[in-house]
Amino acid sequence: MSKTERKYWNMKVEPKLNTPEIKEFQLKRLKKSLAWQYKYTPFNKNRFDKAGVKPDDIQSFEDYAAAIPIVGQEDIRAVIAEVGLDMEKLMRHLFGDKRMDDLYLLTTTSGTTGVPTPYPNFRAALDDAQEMTGRAAWRMGIRPGDRIGLCFGLSMHAAGTPQILWFSRYPGVTIIPIGAEAGTEKILQFMQLFKVNVFTGTPSLALHLIERAPEVLNMPVKNLGIKILMLGAEPGAGIPEVRLRLESEYGAKVFDLGAGYGCSCDYPIYQGMHWLADDLAYYELVDPETRKPVPIAEGATGLMAATSLHPEAAVWFDMRFTMNDIHQVFTDPCPCGYSGFRYKIVGRADDMLKVKGVPVYPASIEGVIHSFSGRLTGAFRIVLDEPPPRVVPPLKLKIEYAEGIRESDLPGLEKELGVKMHSLLKIRPAITWLKPNTLERATKKTQLLEKSYEKG
Repeated sequence: MSKTERKYWNMKVEPKLNTPEIKEFQLKRLKKSLAWQYKYTPFNKNRFDKAGVKPDDIQSFEDYAAAIPIVGQEDIRAVIAEVGLDMEKLMRHLFGDKRMDDLYLLTTTSGTTGVPTPYPNFRAALDDAQEMTGRAAWRMGIRPGDRIGLCFGLSMHAAGTPQILWFSRYPGVTIIPIGAEAGTEKILQFMQLFKVNVFTGTPSLALHLIERAPEVLNMPVKNLGIKILMLGAEPGAGIPEVRLRLESEYGAKVFDLGAGYGCSCDYPIYQGMHWLADDLAYYELVDPETRKPVPIAEGATGLMAATSLHPEAAVWFDMRFTMNDIHQVFTDPCPCGYSGFRYKIVGRADDMLKVKGVPVYPASIEGVIHSFSGRLTGAFRIVLDEPPPRVVPPLKLKIEYAEGIRESDLPGLEKELGVKMHSLLKIRPAITWLKPNTLERATKKTQLLEKSYEKG
C-alpha cells in the first residue's frame, strides 16, 4: 500500500483509538503526567495541595476524578484578579518556568468574552500539533498538491498563525496564509488567484463568502473549486442545516474541527467529531452542575474536560481543564468505518439560556433559522434585556429575511418559524424582522448575543 493510499495518517495508533489497550496506556501516562505537573507547575501543584493529595495517591481514573476538581476559564480569571494583567507572571504561574522557558510562539484566544486568554505554544508541543494536524487532515482527504488557504484570524489568534507550523511536515501541500483580517473581498480574490482548494476558517466567514462571491468575483462561490471546507472556532459545521447549505453552495465537503482534538468524517449525515488523541490526552465528561463524572457511553452528555498525557507540551488541556463546552458522545462504531469515539458540541455552558426553565443554546436556534434557506439569510441575533442564563419570555430574536421576500410574506413566515421553534426547542420567540444585510457579518467569530442591558 502506498503512503497516499493508507487509511490512517498513523497506522500504529489510530486503529487502537477507543480500545481497552489504549486505556491501559492512558493510565500509565496519566500517572507520569500528574507527577510532572506537581513538580513543575505552580497552579496545578496548588490544586493538589488544596485537595490534600499527592500524585502517588492517584492510582486509577476514579481516584483522579474524586481527588482533583475540574477547572476552567473562571478559575483563570480568578488568577488574573490576583496577579493583574502581568501576563508573564500569569503564564509562569499557570504553566511553570520549565514550559515557559520552552516558549516559541505566543498567541491568544479570540477575546470575544473579555480580555484575550494567552495561548502559548511550546517547542515540545510542535511534534504533537503536527501529528494531530496530520491525523485530521488525512481523514479529511487533504493530499499532496492541495493548496490550503488559512482564513482564520492570523493576528495573535490561536487557530491562525500556528497552522503554518502545524502543516509544515504534511507532504506536498502549499499553505497560503490569507487571514480573516484581509476582509472578504481580498480573501475571495486571493483564493481565486492562487487556486486555493482547501479553505480553513469559521463557518460564519464561509457563509458570508457565499453572499459576496457574485459581487466580488462575478461568479458563484462554487466556481472557485474548493473541495474541502475545514471549519472551526464556532458552531456551524456541526449544524445539519448549515452544513447542507455550505456543501451545496461550494460543491465541497464540510469538516468540523476542534473543541479538543478531533474532526468530523465525510459520512453524508453528520456523526460528530472523532476524538483522535487517546494517546495524547485523557477525555472526560462531568455533570455541569454537580461536577461529578459522567460515564463515557453512547449518547451521554456533559461538560467536557481533558488532561494532557504529554504535559511538557500542554497548554490548556493540562489537568482536568474545561473550555466550557457541553458535549454529547457516541461510542458505537461510526458508519464511516473510522476509529475513535465521537462527540457533538451541544453548546457552551456559558451560552446556555433558560426560557421557562427550558435550556436553549444559540446553536440550536441557528439550526432552525438555517433550515429556512432561501427565505432567511441565516443572520440573526438573540437580544437579551437581562444577564443570562434566565430569560423572561418571550425570547427576543432579530432575524434577516432573504432577498425576494416581501413584507406581506412575513406574517406567514413568522408563524411557520414559530411553530418549528416550539416543536424543536420548546420556545415561542418574539421576532423583529430585518432587511437583508442589516446585521454586521464577521470574518472571525460571530457574536450571536446582543446584550441590550449593557448599553444602558
